[in-house]
Amino acid sequence: MYMSLSEYAINLLLVASVVRQLRGRRLTWFGLSWPVAVVASAAITYLRGYPAGGNNTVLVVCGGIAGAVLGASCGWLSRVYTDPAQHIIVRATGLAALLWVLGTGSRLAFALYAEHGGYPRIEAFDAAHGITDTRTWATCLILMALTEVLARTAFLAPRLRAAQRTGSAPPTGPAGRVSVTAFPAVFMSRFRRPRIRQ
Repeated sequence: MYMSLSEYAINLLLVASVVRQLRGRRLTWFGLSWPVAVVASAAITYLRGYPAGGNNTVLVVCGGIAGAVLGASCGWLSRVYTDPAQHIIVRATGLAALLWVLGTGSRLAFALYAEHGGYPRIEAFDAAHGITDTRTWATCLILMALTEVLARTAFLAPRLRAAQRTGSAPPTGPAGRVSVTAFPAVFMSRFRRPRIRQ
């Protein structure tokens, strides 16, 4: 139930990775990859499984879905564009950063609550809702972090690839949000057959 110093550091790094984009930062494959690598490493290190009885699996699945929704929303609300020097820039809108901090901050808040007097209430909640093992919470929170990072990356990676191939970022909608119509173009472009001139 308790977070180690490395887990606190990982969550703070995740917060910084998006908050620093509020003013616009260069979007690179390394910038997209390192949060995934950090969270995946934590998952490999700390995930030890959990009993499948009671509502344990329900809690874990809910954590994964919550992370995916927050990460996808953050990616969708982030603006990707090219600057005058033809650098590919990602800028997190205020709402994108808020959703990202909400996900990461909720995990930190839960850990601090559990460590500073909240553990008995968490046990009471578990007993009332059929959660039979405290390891379930650790699995839930780590899976939430992993799906949050992966979902955001899944939204930004196609736009980075498209910008690198065409020299300009895909079209964006109001308030810096990427247009939904941009995604089919990105994915279908690789399947287009070249025209053969007669």
